[in-house]
Amino acid sequence: MRSIDQLVRRNIRELIPYTSAREQFLDNALTLLDANENPWGSIGMVDNHQILNRYPDPYQRQVKEKIAGIKNHPVQGIFLGNGSDEIIDLLIRIFCEPETDEILTTSPTYGMYRVSAAINNVRVSEILLDKTFQLNADKILSDAGENTKLVFICSPNNPTGNLMDPNQIMKVLDRFDGLVVIDEAYMDFAHDPGFIQHCSRYPKLVVMQTFSKAWGMAGIRLGVAYTSEEIVRFLNKVKPPYNVNQLTQKRVLTSLEDAHEINMLVAKVRNGREWLRKELSALSGVEKVYPSDANFLLVKMNQARSTFNALVDRQIVVRDRSNVILCEGCLRITVGTEEENQRLIEVLKRIES
Repeated sequence: MRSIDQLVRRNIRELIPYTSAREQFLDNALTLLDANENPWGSIGMVDNHQILNRYPDPYQRQVKEKIAGIKNHPVQGIFLGNGSDEIIDLLIRIFCEPETDEILTTSPTYGMYRVSAAINNVRVSEILLDKTFQLNADKILSDAGENTKLVFICSPNNPTGNLMDPNQIMKVLDRFDGLVVIDEAYMDFAHDPGFIQHCSRYPKLVVMQTFSKAWGMAGIRLGVAYTSEEIVRFLNKVKPPYNVNQLTQKRVLTSLEDAHEINMLVAKVRNGREWLRKELSALSGVEKVYPSDANFLLVKMNQARSTFNALVDRQIVVRDRSNVILCEGCLRITVGTEEENQRLIEVLKRIES
């Protein structure tokens, strides 16, 4: 089995990273004349505690320490990105040689794996999920070759909403000679512990989570990778110096002080998901509502495209997935507030009548 160091691109191994001015000195009581900042503060700054005229901690140490305590994962094995999309891009850039290496995904799945690979001129090998949207570890392992560096598994999967069989994932972890990236953006909505607990056993495992979904902070753009210290070292080597801004770090720290409240928010989403599932299933225009462990439902419609257009005409926007393989004729519908869910059902009933 290849080591992490052997999997990394040679130019990345030899890269001398940019050293930012604020890597060592973070104490605001210091006289800071090292980073060419504006000492007078920003225009219209109300809260001086935000210290927006100063560069943020490039390694987000306070945030990581707080997350480490909540997730029971070593702080040295946590990486924060400008959304999970930055983490996806960095992993591909670090481990995949353009025009030579490839990533492997299971289809249908989150589209940014393919987009990031294309941007980096890296090939994509796709393995179709089965009819129940489950992955087949044997197919993944047989398709993976010498130049397959990363396997991306989304669980709960987007756009299908289901958890992947953990036994199949474990089989990939045990036998694949590369990095396994498990995207758990929607894991908070599932009754499942996820795979963070396995990172200590599998140093080439990367588990991604986010503050965009259950935490309700999509606008601040913060993704989290839980992995080994060695992989974090390479991520820190390649990332932009200040990839997570000061406002984001402060906002997350405040939310983490009340981390227990997330259970209340998740319960509301789960209740809304079940109500929406029942109501949608009763509509004549709906062929099937697929089981979901996420905060959305994949719904097979009799007339998906016309229904989508009719909803847009009435100022309701859902996601048309009818052109996605295995999701033909389907709309992906996010669980909204009680009022939003009720409005959706009322409008769908009017469309049918």
